[in-house]
Amino acid sequence: MSELFDRIDALVASRSPLPPPAERKRLRQAHGLTLDEVASALDVRRATVSGWESGKTEPRPPEREAYARLLGKLAELYPAHPDATAPVEGTAVPETLSSAPALTPQAQPVPTGPAPEAAAVTTEQKTQTRTAANAGPPAAASRPARTTRTTSSASRRPAARNAASAGTPAVGADPRFENGPLAVVDVDADGQVLAYCTGGLVLDVPAKSLPSLVDWTLKEAKLGQPRLSGPGKDGDPLLVLTEAALKRYGLPVNLADDERLAGRIPESHKVVRQLVRAEWQLTKRGFGPWARIYRPAQGSDRQCVQLCIPSWHALGTRHWGQVGQLPPAELARVLGVFASRVMTPRGSTAVTGLELMTALHPPTRASDPDADGKRHSEHNPGSLGRNPVDPAPCEAPDGHPLLKDLPRFHVRGPAEKLFEEAYDWARPMTDAECTLRHLVGIDVNMAFAAGANGLTVGLGAPTHVQAPVFDAKLPGSWLVDLSHVDLSRVKVGKDKWAELDASLLPSPFTPKGDRPEGPAWYATPTVAYAAELGYDVTPVEAHLRYENGRYLDGWYNRLRDAYLATMADLGVHADLSPADFLTAMDGYKDRDPELAIVVSAIKATVKGGLGKLRERPRGEGWRPGEPWRALSRPTWRPDIRAAVISRTRINLHRKIVKHAAFTGQYPVAVLSDCVVYAAGGESPLDFLPYRDGKPLPGGFKLGINPGLVKHEGTQSVLWGEEVRERFNARELNLARYIKDGTVTDADNGE
Repeated sequence: MSELFDRIDALVASRSPLPPPAERKRLRQAHGLTLDEVASALDVRRATVSGWESGKTEPRPPEREAYARLLGKLAELYPAHPDATAPVEGTAVPETLSSAPALTPQAQPVPTGPAPEAAAVTTEQKTQTRTAANAGPPAAASRPARTTRTTSSASRRPAARNAASAGTPAVGADPRFENGPLAVVDVDADGQVLAYCTGGLVLDVPAKSLPSLVDWTLKEAKLGQPRLSGPGKDGDPLLVLTEAALKRYGLPVNLADDERLAGRIPESHKVVRQLVRAEWQLTKRGFGPWARIYRPAQGSDRQCVQLCIPSWHALGTRHWGQVGQLPPAELARVLGVFASRVMTPRGSTAVTGLELMTALHPPTRASDPDADGKRHSEHNPGSLGRNPVDPAPCEAPDGHPLLKDLPRFHVRGPAEKLFEEAYDWARPMTDAECTLRHLVGIDVNMAFAAGANGLTVGLGAPTHVQAPVFDAKLPGSWLVDLSHVDLSRVKVGKDKWAELDASLLPSPFTPKGDRPEGPAWYATPTVAYAAELGYDVTPVEAHLRYENGRYLDGWYNRLRDAYLATMADLGVHADLSPADFLTAMDGYKDRDPELAIVVSAIKATVKGGLGKLRERPRGEGWRPGEPWRALSRPTWRPDIRAAVISRTRINLHRKIVKHAAFTGQYPVAVLSDCVVYAAGGESPLDFLPYRDGKPLPGGFKLGINPGLVKHEGTQSVLWGEEVRERFNARELNLARYIKDGTVTDADNGE
């Protein structure tokens, strides 16, 4: 009889009622339980519980009764909100590797209907534990078959929610790309190929060769990124191949010397031949650290996968640090945060910065339907178009085809060449400054991004004009004599003039801070500043761009939001008081070294993207007077780069003048976006004129927003004098070394 009762109990248990998958996960997270804890209690694998919560599988006896009992107890403790009309899942933030705030995702709708049963990923517990360390952007709740996901509510921090979503769409919002923009492909100790995605997701990879890996990525992995603008293209999926994955798919772990110089493996390599046989193609750059594998698009059907190979130096240590040495889950986190907030990397940070401009302002768009109802490709207003334009001769760098008729060793002077560059200026300290104890450096946050904000730039080809009337609203290059501008008396407000010591100030018109000696070419912001200082400007000629717009605004906004969101995750918020801001900035990188890498990459994307606007030849047998590859891009625009740098330098000089007029303090050195002052204390607050917590209008202001300043470093005045004496250079630029005080002989050519 007892056996009969047991069978009856088992039959009842087999139909134990369960809440929908989304509710199962909500209840677990509400109680702070991890997938591993639930799996251990039920004596099942972690992947099994993940499948129950995603709706891909359903529990069977005897686990079903125990699982139903657990959920029933949790439902009593955490009843559903009475206003909820449909289950909604808020994806929990995976556990982080430090105490820094984790990324908090957006809630995602979850299908509640039945789902076909599927096999779960077959991974060892150590692989699952490694995955739990990943705290990247949120992944979608609905997952394909053979997946696992590790999350924990322990690291959720409400303060990070707004920062995490600042200006960036939630990963997984598009069902086509529900598994995120990228995956790190690795091989575990058991030989299983795994794809580590953002949000702690791990996919089982069945591909046995690189061509089949590409096929799997496009057909099953659900990787990619939605377009950043209406007329744009969706971001291609990115696969990051670890050393183990390279070995599995027959690729070298490191490039040979000749391959490294060529930037690719040879076309005769067996893997390249495999791709060719499978009818896949490579771009002209071949199979290198950032290989692109594609088939020609069929209508709107785009088939392209980007590879990133860290061991081939795809992620340069200058901007990405040692990110290539991170475990797969943590590497996916770093790249995933960058991808969700900026864009999926397309190459170096410089390449990505340039690609972001195009992604936000595609050259073409679909036209309105014609008489037959068909749409055609047309120019997208506000973009640079699909065809490159030649610069004005003064804007062309040396060696450009426009200058091929110049004598071979001709050196162009200021009256022939536009030379808008960042500051590199220094001067000897005065006797009064030597009596002070400290040299304090302040650095402008995202200075070049701030210079791009709201800047009107040319969109088309230049028009040559003789004796033009200067128009500050018209972008272009102007030949004008500004040698008469006297910084000893400048206009600092409406009908307000200031008397300054010009010998202690850099000129705003040259990178070295020297006063110009005659006519020279300048970008519009530089000439406009001369007029702002109260002096007449009379251009001799100009190359003007009547087709213009604020092309870089969207680019600036996205990078600004990415920077502020990541700094907020590191505990540095935009609304901090000056003293609290300095405290928050102290050691912020140590709170989460991985997110600090993202900050570095975002800043490098700004500078690198602007640098790409004037990319020079990169070998390839180029000779002066011949075109080089970059000239074929519509985004090769040295005039736009010059305008941004001009405005950035002018913005800095304006603050320096305001500060000098109000306090009588002058900079000792200026390097790009760093300014050094002599001060009686070690903090910027010892010389910045704050009154009742408010900064000098138009002067320097402490804060994390682009254009505001942070503390760069402090050294003693004795240190500065000793360095200059050691190198016998009274005008050695101390701003270059103010951060940590380290100066080597190599820094000064000795």
